[in-house]
Amino acid sequence: MGWGTITTPEETYPNIPYCVDIQIVHNQVCQAAYPWATITNNMLCAGDLEGGKDSCKGDSGGPLLCNGEFQGIVSWGGFPCAQLLEPGIYIKVINYIEWIQGIIAGNTNVICPPLQ
Repeated sequence: MGWGTITTPEETYPNIPYCVDIQIVHNQVCQAAYPWATITNNMLCAGDLEGGKDSCKGDSGGPLLCNGEFQGIVSWGGFPCAQLLEPGIYIKVINYIEWIQGIIAGNTNVICPPLQ
């Protein structure tokens, strides 16, 4: 769900947040789509490999929900958005739960997980 552009490469932004049904894709698919990037286990790969559905400019920081549960945060993807075989990249929230809970609890000694 997000407020990002609903057209690309032209930018048309909605008046209400939009939702789209996409599939979780194996990280190896994203690695093949973006060989210049390092796709880690702290990332989720999701999209419609046939194109036409994706997060886009303005959606970054928004949620990736799976069956109503918060699983990821929109990070980045190809541009123009929603291209064939170019799924989006999301932060894998489950890997950061301990850190998030520590921040919420006011624990200032929480250490950020290392980058992989």
